[in-house]
Amino acid sequence: MYINKLLDKYKTAKNYIQDKQIAADLGIDTAKLSRIRKGERYLTENEAIFLAEQTNTDIHEVLIYLAADRAKTYKAQQAWADITAKLSRQGFRGLALGMAGILAFNNPKLQCALCGSGLC
Repeated sequence: MYINKLLDKYKTAKNYIQDKQIAADLGIDTAKLSRIRKGERYLTENEAIFLAEQTNTDIHEVLIYLAADRAKTYKAQQAWADITAKLSRQGFRGLALGMAGILAFNNPKLQCALCGSGLC
């Protein structure tokens, strides 16, 4: 699971010894963090973003892998595996920016915000 790698990266960056130190920083109990490590629970988007920012990891990459870890069906897991493999080969930053641009122009509220008037 990618999230375990991110948690370990955060632990190393902070020179922590125990997961309870990570849990305290995230504002969660150690039991929840243990279930996250086992794949029984998942980080929230805010928790994942916090870890990404603290470890200088691309936020887009973290959120994509978080979604992949959450996939419940075999078909969804395979689709996410394909997506993450393609993104890894082509570089997350460029594709993530491209995906963000596509999403922005497909969302009418974001289009209005982008044009500045809010009345588009």
